Amino acid sequence: MSLSGLAKFVLGVFLAIALLLAATGATAFYFLTKLTTAPEKPLFAEEQPKSKPAAKGKTASVASKSTPPSSKASASATPEEPSTPKPLEPGAYKGRVTWPQGLSMRDEPNLDAKRVGGIGFNETIVVLQESADKKWQQVRGETGEEKGWVKAGNIERVDENAEKAKTESAQ
Repeated sequence: MSLSGLAKFVLGVFLAIALLLAATGATAFYFLTKLTTAPEKPLFAEEQPKSKPAAKGKTASVASKSTPPSSKASASATPEEPSTPKPLEPGAYKGRVTWPQGLSMRDEPNLDAKRVGGIGFNETIVVLQESADKKWQQVRGETGEEKGWVKAGNIERVDENAEKAKTESAQ
């Protein structure tokens, strides 16, 4: 074996190792970028709104948003089904969800309990009671459609007088 043959062999080994390292690095980079992207928020069947009047109200509000400004006056002239808030129980108060992803409602104050629905971010609800350990709160929607337990600390109390003044000034 000559000196040039030995140089070709050593150069080939170094080139093979360099290609192997580059391929390994590219593969690692690909999988790391896939692992660092946040997955899409799942939407479970039990978190879907169950009542049909609420779904009609949502589609009516979407339709009124998409109508041109000239026809908004005629769209607002048609009466919509107003969802009348259920009166507050003794000791209950209104609150607003502060957790950006919304909250999961459960049938018992326990993480292992069955999910019975969900509450969206910034949605107004009624807090009915707290658990004995103060880590859970029983809540219901403003119209009283569904009840469930949520983790405490994700709801802020809403001042009803300030809320009324805000809605009156918006009109």
